[in-house]
Amino acid sequence: MSIDSGGTMSAVPSTLELPSSVELGQGPGGLTVARVFAPAGTAEVYLRGAHVSAWTPAGGSPVLWMSEQSEYAPGVPLRGGVPICFPWFAGHPTDVSAPSHGFARLADWQLVEAREAGDDVVLVFVLTDTEATRASAWPHRFEARYTVTVGAELQLSLVVTNRDSDPVSFEEALHTYLAVADIRQTQVGGLEGAPFTDRLTGPQSAETEPVHFDAETDRIYQGSTATTTVTDAATGRTVTVSKQGSASTVVWNPWIDKAAAMADFGDDEYTGMVCVETCNIRDDAITLAPGASHELSVRYSVS
Repeated sequence: MSIDSGGTMSAVPSTLELPSSVELGQGPGGLTVARVFAPAGTAEVYLRGAHVSAWTPAGGSPVLWMSEQSEYAPGVPLRGGVPICFPWFAGHPTDVSAPSHGFARLADWQLVEAREAGDDVVLVFVLTDTEATRASAWPHRFEARYTVTVGAELQLSLVVTNRDSDPVSFEEALHTYLAVADIRQTQVGGLEGAPFTDRLTGPQSAETEPVHFDAETDRIYQGSTATTTVTDAATGRTVTVSKQGSASTVVWNPWIDKAAAMADFGDDEYTGMVCVETCNIRDDAITLAPGASHELSVRYSVS
């Protein structure tokens, strides 16, 4: 597995037997994608980045958002779905040449397990250190195990284990892009009473209302384990985001100017998405003793 790769079939063991509900094929740019057809829901997961790009509960509409301008090319992250940010969030604190949000979303993850569990389908992906990662800005030995459970709910679990002989610290995030009909009629609840850092203006006191959107929004809530709800008034749909092992939540929408400035983001696409990210970042970063593990998990349900 390499940092800059194409999500190829080499990331699938030749001995892996797939159930009939899972198909491996090629997506845009020739990237290998696992397509899941569970009785209770469907999904797509690219092997590069173990990137969940689609999830739709049976009888429902797509819950995840992907940009129509997303690039599907080696060394370029996908825009939308659920990118995995690891082992740092945003820019590296000391190395400006290091990839934004870490190397995990650019690496080939190995698909090691695919099985059916009732009306759900479970996929398990693994990423370990390589010579390339150890030569990067985070030179540690580790194992990351990512379990994707597809059904009427989408469940994601990222378990990181320190395989080094010294303690290691890292940040992590499941940078989820949720689809909405109109961001201007969308609100995020559950964070009332939690102070936050506005990355545009600085630390802010807690608010008593749900988050509404009428401008660029980039908020980091730390020390918060709250369940959040994304209510889309235009469709009447609410997505509930329940998390474990996470002390940070990020809420983001680029709005007009930033959307127009991003090559992989359509100028008007900001109206159809909101990011509610399950994280451990900044002061909530994780430190693991040698041999220790940490699990970050999240469950998405629709009503």
